[in-house]
Amino acid sequence: MAEPGVRGLISSIDVLARTGISRATMNNYIKMRIIPQPVIKRPDDPSIKAKQIGYFDYSVLAVIDKIKLYKKEGRSMQAIGSLLSLDSRDEDSLSGELIQESTGIDSRMADQDVDAACGQSKLSERKHYGEFEKCREPQDVQFPDSQEIQLTIQELEYPAYLINNKFEIEWINPEAEELIFGRSIRSIKIAEARNIFRLLIDIGGFLEGHQPMIDFHMSMFMQRFPETEIEKLYPSITKSEINRLSSLYDDMADPSSPVAFDNYVKLKGDSETMYQAHCIQFREGILCVYTPAGIMVQGVMELLSKRGRLIRDLLKHRLPTQIHFAVMVADLQDSVRICAELPPEEYFALINQIWKCMEGSFKKYYGTYGKHTGDGMVYYFLRDRDSNYIMNTIYCAMELRESMKKLSNEWKVNKGWFNELYLNIGINEGEEFFGMIPAAPSIEFTALGDSVNYAGRLSDFARCGSVWTTKNLINRLNEDERKKFGYGIRNKQQDREVIIENVFSRVMDLTPQDSPKAGKFMDIATLPITEVLNLL
Repeated sequence: MAEPGVRGLISSIDVLARTGISRATMNNYIKMRIIPQPVIKRPDDPSIKAKQIGYFDYSVLAVIDKIKLYKKEGRSMQAIGSLLSLDSRDEDSLSGELIQESTGIDSRMADQDVDAACGQSKLSERKHYGEFEKCREPQDVQFPDSQEIQLTIQELEYPAYLINNKFEIEWINPEAEELIFGRSIRSIKIAEARNIFRLLIDIGGFLEGHQPMIDFHMSMFMQRFPETEIEKLYPSITKSEINRLSSLYDDMADPSSPVAFDNYVKLKGDSETMYQAHCIQFREGILCVYTPAGIMVQGVMELLSKRGRLIRDLLKHRLPTQIHFAVMVADLQDSVRICAELPPEEYFALINQIWKCMEGSFKKYYGTYGKHTGDGMVYYFLRDRDSNYIMNTIYCAMELRESMKKLSNEWKVNKGWFNELYLNIGINEGEEFFGMIPAAPSIEFTALGDSVNYAGRLSDFARCGSVWTTKNLINRLNEDERKKFGYGIRNKQQDREVIIENVFSRVMDLTPQDSPKAGKFMDIATLPITEVLNLL
């Protein structure tokens, strides 16, 4: 790292203000070695609340002006990097004469490609929740001494972890456990207990020396959520913690506030080294990686640039988590007979139509496709701060039933047959371990335990497009929610059917003992269930 020149130092805050460039662009220039790494130290201005910020030699302003001039001339960032690289000039004389441009420079790379290069660590500037940040692979940016290093996330030797959109850790490596938290995080099975703010506060997050870690994550939180969501961060959050975090949120949100944050921190297990925090955003969450400041780490930037490969690798190693969820298992009644009756091309056309009419409903109600060892298609509805996962499951099931009725009528008219198409549905709620199963070419969600098995058995039990659920699921709903749909048991009395509302029955009591199906449902014989009849 270059020492300050005779003309003194200028803070990164002032550099951004005077040049008009973004922090992301500044980081890119550093990584391209157009400008040197900053000196990290306490702010000279006492009004700045950040514990550590970066300082540059004043000559960096002249270099940035030169970059702007070259851009106006239409030069590519690769050409500019070749002209202004620190490898081609003395770091201590940045304002001196620049080398002359050579001929034959490849100008394939536009400057916007460098601003989006994944080798640079930046927070997404998008405000829309769940959007992917576009990121091009910086194929023309050559890092010093870099070679073709194909790191995987499991081989990363620097602290790293993935937090989901609720700021709960879903993957973490041993280095992060040791250097950041000083404890095992992977042994924590409840997702809410792995909330990053909760963990950081537990290790002294508001104390001097730890505050920058809180700042770093709050800067990401405020890009996604309003301040009112702070009180919902985790169940055990105290009023004192809410007030401290809200105060920090206000300081960062106020454009007139002098608060600034540089992504440089010290870690609990290595107080002597300054680390630079890199982060990359996905739809599934945010990956944070910490590397020693001032060191161009081979392979790390290449790893971060491969977004598709990176997220697949992360999901394969996602921590199994015990969470609440609802599950739906749906199966086409008499699918074997229908397959035998239809020509192959018509059967596949039917299945594709069924999937097409179902897909919209699953997306509408936040269903996630999952893997299950039994028959039928399985969708999970995860508990989430923005949706009622149990009611979403019920609404989705009833919508699917109506969609299948319409599709059945269309096929009867077009095909000229009298077969009815029924989608038999079983739904249940539970708290189980939820994780990922690698399955080429994709990754599938799966939950282990009786909750999913019961839903699958109820799908087998259902007939003629009925929707069955457990007493357990109904008991999870409040009184107002139960009033939104009808449920009960159908009884036959002589030659008519009578519906007894708001009651349950054991499976064994709904299946005659002399029925061939009695033995099939012995494993759930005592399970209290009810039929979801209609929406009110």
